[in-house]
Amino acid sequence: MAQTLVGKVALVTGASSGIGAGTALELARAGATVALSARRADRLAELVAQIESLGGKALALPGDATVEAEAIKAVEDTVAAFGRIDILINSAGVMQAGGIEGVDIAEYRRVFDINVFATLYSWSAAVPHMLAQGGGDIINITSLAGRKGGPQTNAYSASKHAANSMTDALRQELGGKNVRVAYLMPGATSTEVASGISNPNWRDAIAAHVAKDGAVQPSEIGETIVFMLSMPRHVNIAEITVRPTIDTTA
Repeated sequence: MAQTLVGKVALVTGASSGIGAGTALELARAGATVALSARRADRLAELVAQIESLGGKALALPGDATVEAEAIKAVEDTVAAFGRIDILINSAGVMQAGGIEGVDIAEYRRVFDINVFATLYSWSAAVPHMLAQGGGDIINITSLAGRKGGPQTNAYSASKHAANSMTDALRQELGGKNVRVAYLMPGATSTEVASGISNPNWRDAIAAHVAKDGAVQPSEIGETIVFMLSMPRHVNIAEITVRPTIDTTA
């Protein structure tokens, strides 16, 4: 991969596994210095070691993106360590399944805390730095579920709809100030997304869905993000979907 991001500093949330980890690796391969935020400190340490073994530079910032102070601290610690923040990748997210019968309101709140509010917390800290330094890039990882609702995925789909809408509003607000804002909607991607689903039937179904032959790999999402970031500054790929070729649904 061409090193198109040399000199750039990126912060990736949800970096301990899946799309976040895959994206961090691809950013590092493209030459970016990468700060890594997630709750699992041991996973972050392993990823830092992997990036450094490739000749890259990385920093682990353990923390919980759903805690406003910790999300903001990840941004501020990135700037303190590297002097700037050029790229923010919001990859922290959770899937939960369940319908209205026997609904668990606390689970709905948890989904929105992670998929919507954690993103907002990171934005609130990163945007002032990007404006002060004259520009930046923000890419939010949402989901194809954000395009339409579905039975048993109400909370997840609704949270991703909200994330898409918020992201596009931010794009309109900041595009004239040289801050590119975009969202990427993955389809079935090989990650641990099913592990947090409490309903065992849906957990098994989603696990099979993301593990099927032909599923997108986290590194391929990362390569797509590097492509988006490598475009000339006057070009913003503001919305993109990445799905398995075998998935032919609308």
